[in-house]
This record gives sequence, structure tokens and C-alpha cells, in this order.
Amino acid sequence: MDTPYLRHCIDLHRSQVGSAMTNRSAISRLKRSLTILLFLLVHLTTYGQNYKYVVKHLERYDDKLIHYGFFFAAPVTRFTVKYSPSFITADSAYRIYSPNKASFRVGFVVNAFLNDRFDLRLTPSVSLFSREVQYDYPGGTSKTEVRESTWVDLPLLFKYKSERRNNSRMYLLAGGSFSIETNVRRKENQGASRLSTGTTDLAIEYGIGFEQFFEFFKFAPELRFSHGLLNLYNPTSNAAGIGISRLSTHTVTLYLNFE
Repeated sequence: MDTPYLRHCIDLHRSQVGSAMTNRSAISRLKRSLTILLFLLVHLTTYGQNYKYVVKHLERYDDKLIHYGFFFAAPVTRFTVKYSPSFITADSAYRIYSPNKASFRVGFVVNAFLNDRFDLRLTPSVSLFSREVQYDYPGGTSKTEVRESTWVDLPLLFKYKSERRNNSRMYLLAGGSFSIETNVRRKENQGASRLSTGTTDLAIEYGIGFEQFFEFFKFAPELRFSHGLLNLYNPTSNAAGIGISRLSTHTVTLYLNFE
């Protein structure tokens, strides 16, 4: 029987030690490779979940030179009142003002393409207005002059468009508007207290809007401001006009455009 040697039991040959170190190095490299691969898989999975394909509706919309549409609008309008010198000396009212009144407007859109940034826009419309002038007197009494009328508006505007992002873009617009009063509801009794106003107006207009493209049409809510340039007050010698020297229109309108 062979005699056992303790050195043979605890001693490792050089080739065995080198093989063990090589195995540990290979395992370490494998772990690093698996870690990098796992990181890439997680990143690609997260990116794939966050990315959504967006269908671009009406992609060739701007290739057409002229577009037509219609709109519904909700104006809030009033007169801007300027006092005359006789307001202090001869008028018995201590305040004359025009409250904001909600109205209704409907019309058409004709939009002409100029270039990638500018359009020319015509929006003829019919507006139903009910403007008021209120007189407050000492002692808590008051009187109201109501002007219920139908106006035909012819705004001509320049439109500045932002770059389209998928199915939406912003725009600004500015221009002028000519308006004609076509029908005035007057009281049968045209007494000495009636307020007289003009039947034509010229205004500057400006606003901001947002366009959203859908599969078959474009929807564009828009907020527009209008300031009348003409004096609509017709001078009279009656009690309603003693303290007034100028009446001009002021309107803020929310448009819902469909093109």
C-alpha cells in the first residue's frame, strides 16, 4: 500500500491554480456582459412603451390655396362711453356706463394661403347684438337705453401660423373690420329720452387661436378682440345724450371655427 503524503493533500499544482483564475475571469466577464445586455433590454423596452405613433391627419392641407369653413361665435360687447363737458354741469346722472352683454354671431371662413407662415383670412358674419347704456341717478334710481340690432361684419385679417406639430399648431391674427347695421329694434315711442347711434362701424381686430387637425376637418377655437374706431353717438338735445360726447364699440369674442 502507498504511503500518503500530506503535501499531496494540501498542495495545488501551478496549472490548477492558473485554470481556476482563468475560470473566475471568464465568469466575471460573463457577468458584466449579462449586466450590459439586461440594461439595454430594459432601456429598449421602456422606450418602446413611451413611444406612440401619431397619425398625421390632413397631411396635405397646406398644399391647397383656398380653404372654406364656417364658425359659431359668442361675443361679449359694450359701448365705451366718453363724457361730454355738460356731464358735470347739465346732466342729472352721476354715472353713465355700458355693461357687458353676451351676444351671438355666425359666419363663414375664406382662408387664402400666402406662404408657410402667413394666410389672408376673410370671415363675413351676421351678429345679433344687444348693447346698453345705463344711467344712474342720485337716490338709487336708474334708466337703461337698449340697442338691439343686427350687424353684418366683414373682417379682413392676416394670419401668422406657427410650425405644425403633428396635428396641432398655434396662430396669431390681426386686421380690420367694417360693419353695417341692418335692422334696429326701436321702441314705438321715439320720445325725447331716446339715445341715437350710428349704423356703420370700423374696427381693428386681433386675436390668438389654436388649430387641431382631425381626420376629415380642422377645428380651431379662437379668441379675438375688437376695438371700434368710429364715434357711433349721434348728437341730440334730448336727456339721453346730454352727458355723452362719444360712443365706441368694444367686443371680445370666442370663435369655434370648422374648416
